Amino acid sequence: MIRYFLYKTGYALLTLFGVVTVIFFLFTVLPGDPARMMLDQNENSEQLAIIKKKYGFDQPIATQYFYYLNDLSPISFHSTTEGDYTFLSEGKYSAVKLFTIGGTTTVLKAPYLRESFQKSGKKVTQVIGDTLPNTVVLAFFAIIIAIVVGIFFGIISALYKDTWIDRTIALVSTLGMSLPSFFAAILFAWLFGFLLHKYTGLDMTGSLYEVDDFGEGSYIKWKNIILPAIVLGIRPLGVVIQLMRNSLLEVMGQDYIRTARAKGLSEVRIIRKHALKNALNPVVTAISGWFASMLAGAVFVEYIFGWNGLGKEVVEALNTLDLPVIMGSVLVIAATFVIINILVDLIYAWLDPKIRLG
Repeated sequence: MIRYFLYKTGYALLTLFGVVTVIFFLFTVLPGDPARMMLDQNENSEQLAIIKKKYGFDQPIATQYFYYLNDLSPISFHSTTEGDYTFLSEGKYSAVKLFTIGGTTTVLKAPYLRESFQKSGKKVTQVIGDTLPNTVVLAFFAIIIAIVVGIFFGIISALYKDTWIDRTIALVSTLGMSLPSFFAAILFAWLFGFLLHKYTGLDMTGSLYEVDDFGEGSYIKWKNIILPAIVLGIRPLGVVIQLMRNSLLEVMGQDYIRTARAKGLSEVRIIRKHALKNALNPVVTAISGWFASMLAGAVFVEYIFGWNGLGKEVVEALNTLDLPVIMGSVLVIAATFVIINILVDLIYAWLDPKIRLG
């Protein structure tokens, strides 16, 4: 099991290294000067030179790439020579010094995602820390909706196989899987937040935390999560319905189910006591992948509904070319994918030793 864990961890680190490399070179070759973006309209030659020196923009691309890797790595190397590129002396992050060899100090630190270009030097980790929890809450409620509703309609579809009920559910779930998130968000916001507002009481836009009318603090407004969570959960809902239906039909054809029927058990009891548990395996697999993908899929949903999450922050960063925020957000989402996949693989390996032996 330990060997399998080390193998998966090594594979995950290689994957993240590839993501970091692609992200860096993709955004580095974009037109525009990052130093000029940071200074906006207040630039002069002296300030421009200081910013380029501070962030290493005056260095060749290869050198900038190694600087970026050094910032992200938990174990990084810094020159103690005055004037060299280093964040330690400027207090950009705290680190524990491990040892010094010659003029190079090796330190242990948290990954440094640098600073926002547009938020007055605010750290990207702080930007992500302020917005990611809202996205996680939204993704959690969306996946709960997909699980509960999807399993229910999947069971109904299996029980009424090849009837108009089954075909109607299949049609709706297929439409849900093919419907673009941004279009569904606009449609739901307009229909339930505008046209039917007096009946639903829902708003077209709004986030989890709202400031009260007197500006004395914020409070949680749970109803604002309903529409974005439903829209975000539409696509996984369609997948769960189809997986649940097909898996349940396969399980219902097994010998032990026929034995249960021969004993006179009702169809509902057979499903609840015998078939449902075994039929849920592929659904659990799909849900584990969908939860991570929702962090990326929430971009347009959050922006349209005004939900102050990581997705909305990414859109705003794209509009202002705030490259550190974009790059940091993509890396966090990619790391979330990798971590969840590792956890799922380890759980499967623990449940089924044949997986890690293979």
